[in-house]
Amino acid sequence: MTTYFNYPTEDLQKELREIANALVAPGKGILAADESTGTMGKRLTSVGQENTEENRRKFRELLFSSDKTRMSQSISGVILFHETLYQKAADGTPLVDLIKEKGILPGIKVDKGVKDLFGSEGECTTQGLDDLDVRTKQYKADGCQFAKWRCVLKINTNTPSYQAIMENANVLARYASICQASGLVPIVEPEVLCDGDHTLERCQKVTETVLAAVYKAMNDHHVYLEGSLLKTNMVTPGQACASQATPEQIGRATVTCLSRTMPAAVPGVVFLSGGQSELQATQNLNAINQFTCAPKPWRLSFSFGRALQASALKAWNGSNVEAGQEQLLKRATLNGQASLGKYTGEEGGAASSDSNFVKAHAY
Repeated sequence: MTTYFNYPTEDLQKELREIANALVAPGKGILAADESTGTMGKRLTSVGQENTEENRRKFRELLFSSDKTRMSQSISGVILFHETLYQKAADGTPLVDLIKEKGILPGIKVDKGVKDLFGSEGECTTQGLDDLDVRTKQYKADGCQFAKWRCVLKINTNTPSYQAIMENANVLARYASICQASGLVPIVEPEVLCDGDHTLERCQKVTETVLAAVYKAMNDHHVYLEGSLLKTNMVTPGQACASQATPEQIGRATVTCLSRTMPAAVPGVVFLSGGQSELQATQNLNAINQFTCAPKPWRLSFSFGRALQASALKAWNGSNVEAGQEQLLKRATLNGQASLGKYTGEEGGAASSDSNFVKAHAY
């Protein structure tokens, strides 16, 4: 068995490392605005808006044109959907330029969705590797600095299976290596879904097993860890579990899980919100950062979609841009505080306590 391989060039290592560290700068996190056309349609329908390209553009322009100073204080990067990368604001400015002019890094979702794993109990893998090298090079040329790829694992009596864990780990590692070859920092997203009635302890063990497999695969594929980030679930009980956990219990379980599986070379974790309400996601992120009884050599921040946008969408309601922006900036500020363990509470927003859970959620 050979162990020969080449690290990226010194220049590429430096570029990837600087981008990764900028994305997890103290007090900052990522706005995930990479919802697919179908998912965005469901969000628009909830506020009485038709799912058209124009309405999708309007809402995302609202997000990206928010106050430069306030937004850049808490948001380091924005994950875009392919359509959004090439859209323009009402005045003709490319939406991506609205992001870049704030000193915020644009990123891109590059996976093409999930497909069933034959012979499994409803498990899946993620597609999109075939032409990924071509697409990542083009995205880099078009101004993107990082990418995201989501894989999904489900907890049930017999799942996640060894087949699903290994398949998704290797897909994530292959994606990460292709991104790095193109100069994009890969955000590696193995999401253990919160669907089900499993306990906190079961989620912790499953997440540990999944992350251990992911980082073994990353090593096998020669991924430069210092130029990558992890996006994963917080360790929580299943959404239907009779015994829910406190933020302090979630903080302990999550940090313990990471300390057992995640290499210190990775600059940081940007947690997904996974259907938690805006308030729950912020409280739990804060508890994770306040927990001190296990090693934490990485930045622990956020890459939230629903947990940053739910109140903004409701306040906008199709027309009130200023109200929508104010809700986004408020949530970004609060999550920035939570990423430092300095969140002290809040008055409720337009939808801050509403559950964002969607069964078997697909982006």
